[in-house]
Amino acid sequence: MIIIGEKINGTRKKVAEAIASRDGTLIKELAAGQFKAGAAYLDVNAGTLPAKEPEDLVWLIELTHEAAPEAIICLDSANPDALSAGLERVKSYDPPKIMVNSLSGEKKRIEGVLPLAAKYSTELIVLALDDGGIPITVEGRLEIVRRLVGLCRDNGLKDSQLFVDPLVMTISTNVQSGTVTLDTIKAVRAEFPEAHLTCGHSNISFGMPLRSVINQAFMALTIYAGLDSAISDPENRDLKAATLATEALLGMDRHCLKFNRAFRAKQIGPPA
Repeated sequence: MIIIGEKINGTRKKVAEAIASRDGTLIKELAAGQFKAGAAYLDVNAGTLPAKEPEDLVWLIELTHEAAPEAIICLDSANPDALSAGLERVKSYDPPKIMVNSLSGEKKRIEGVLPLAAKYSTELIVLALDDGGIPITVEGRLEIVRRLVGLCRDNGLKDSQLFVDPLVMTISTNVQSGTVTLDTIKAVRAEFPEAHLTCGHSNISFGMPLRSVINQAFMALTIYAGLDSAISDPENRDLKAATLATEALLGMDRHCLKFNRAFRAKQIGPPA
């Protein structure tokens, strides 16, 4: 499972305060902690006003890279100016591995995000969403994904560079949200076998009690459906345990080595 660490996000109060006060300590702690816990990618989202976002995003990138130089930076913005500034900064790193979060079927994102992803040949999260919103059916989401994958191919990006997000909606408002996501994952995996599939699992449980239990169950189901990436908190012990247990049960963990190593390292199971 490819984990994209979600914690460096300006919509979170403490991160927003750190950005405003230029407190780099918290940002570096978040970056180092997530990478140590197994996040290969670190999502970086300034979430500030458009005019200030380029400077803030570059600041976050520099601190994140300093704390976790081996992590792949995931630039999370729909602002072309911020993305351009961030991409130029990450390009200077060795190696310059970059992900952009994200491209949707919305006209402004196709015009603003796709050319930059193509120019820098980045990995790219692709959302099953367009100007009409998020379709409620599997076929509706798949139609958007087909169009976006085609545009990415036309712009020189390989399917293996794409991380398709079927978009998870909460079951508290539509009890079929889980099955629609699972069936979309299966359909994308069948049609685009070289592409990755990712999602934010916690969306499924908004408005529900025992959210952690629902999230763990959903993680297991999505892995079985074909998901190979997650935008999540890598330091969540219970979710990590559910992920590793599912991979072991599905024969994806040779000799159960990852599960046993995580247990011995006290990354899963009862806290020390």
